[in-house]
Amino acid sequence: MNAIDVQGLTKMFGSTQALAGVHFSVAEGELFAYLGPNGSGKTTTIRILTGLMRTFGGTATVAGYDVTKHSRKAKTQCGVVPQAVNLDRDLTVSENLMIHGRLFGLSGRSLRDRILSLLEYVELLKKKDQFVKHLSSGQQRRVMIVRALVHRPRILFLDEPTVGLDPAVRRQIWMLIKSIQRQKTTVLLTTHYIEEADLLADRVALLCEGTIVDIATPDALKSRLGNWALDIYENDHMETHYFKDRQDALNTASTPQASVNIRQVNLEDAFLQMTGKKVS
Repeated sequence: MNAIDVQGLTKMFGSTQALAGVHFSVAEGELFAYLGPNGSGKTTTIRILTGLMRTFGGTATVAGYDVTKHSRKAKTQCGVVPQAVNLDRDLTVSENLMIHGRLFGLSGRSLRDRILSLLEYVELLKKKDQFVKHLSSGQQRRVMIVRALVHRPRILFLDEPTVGLDPAVRRQIWMLIKSIQRQKTTVLLTTHYIEEADLLADRVALLCEGTIVDIATPDALKSRLGNWALDIYENDHMETHYFKDRQDALNTASTPQASVNIRQVNLEDAFLQMTGKKVS
């Protein structure tokens, strides 16, 4: 059984189609990245899968539970880290986590021990009695991830978990996400950061205007273009050519051009070639 299974998912907002027949599945223990520009339907998909929004059409199951017919049971299997920080800033870290645990029927010493263990895991144990409003943005993100894990969910949904963070803090969050996956938790990650999907994901879905244009491993998506990219800048215009071998790129670059740059192919190249749009 897949951890997540989505078949023909559609969603309308008035006359605007946010999702146009989305199909994908996520295996148990997989880290699956949902990559696309802002407004492509990433957050809408997560809100449907976590029971916060109704579908217009299609079906979706989470941990074997239909998200429409068995929404409450599906929610118990999920941990959710939304894009916006929604901790109670006037409560301490521990108080935020205790409230969440009680909402899932946890209490007493087992809940306290679980919270202390998770805070130690994310290196925030010394901050347990500090008010959230006094934490850095990166620390608040880590608390949100801990909150999502308190009730031991089988599936973790991360909606743009590193948005607005500086590069050093983003990398700390990346390592935390990978360590969570190693504990056998299934992770669905939405992002518009190319390097985030490339580094973390087992597979990537490329989403554009509510439609998935391709799903594959990061390496497979990139290799369809080649291994090396040659950017040619001339007359305020840039063209990119792709090559299997670096020497072929070097040979082309040696011809007279205004300016050239040779680099390795990345996921944004793959997305741009398939959709004509940048991930931004």
